[in-house]
Amino acid sequence: MLSVRDLVGGYGAADEIVKGISLSAVPGEVLTIIGPNGAGKSTALKLITGLLTTKSGEVKLEETELTKLDPQSRARHGIVFVPQEANVFGSLTVAENLAMGGYLQPDREKARAAEIYARFPVLFERRRAAASSLSGGQRQTLAMAIAMMASPRVLLLDEPTAALSPRAAEEIFAVIRSVADEGIAVVMVEQNALAGLAMSDRACVLVDGRMVLDGKAEELMNSSEVRHAFLGGRS
Repeated sequence: MLSVRDLVGGYGAADEIVKGISLSAVPGEVLTIIGPNGAGKSTALKLITGLLTTKSGEVKLEETELTKLDPQSRARHGIVFVPQEANVFGSLTVAENLAMGGYLQPDREKARAAEIYARFPVLFERRRAAASSLSGGQRQTLAMAIAMMASPRVLLLDEPTAALSPRAAEEIFAVIRSVADEGIAVVMVEQNALAGLAMSDRACVLVDGRMVLDGKAEELMNSSEVRHAFLGGRS
């Protein structure tokens, strides 16, 4: 479904943080991108979602060329991004946050919100509470719920378990897996490499803006090169 070819770009016209990466993601799978700090992982997601301007390369969804479209247009086509930070409106209630997520499909907002509340009872219980009052895990759940309001075909997640407790991170990974199982392609950047690989279908390793390894997540978990570089030697 999602096809990225020879993508080059960064934060300025002459900036090449991402140096020609290619990847693909299909419905129902989780693709996790791992790598050292500064490798260009988050930049790659921002290029795919249109938040940064691509210097060269292409982003396609099925046969639709998206490279020159703005983020809102890409979202209308089904590519939805959840950033690591500032991913909820803290002063708004949970219900108001969901309404913000539904602005692309106003005719389906109430139906989608009902589906979200059925899926995440904690959000229904806290629907009148300010997002700033939620726990870390609840805020991340809300951030993903806002994205789900837009009926994504491809969900891009930047560090979804950052700063969460092990238990909260485990719950978020379960949510991500359930989203993929509904037929949505998930592309995730994750610093917790071991846990990210364990729940993923495929994975790739980014180093200095270049893709150096890719394959089945299980194979990368068992790779001595990956294990020593990113997993502290753990198997």
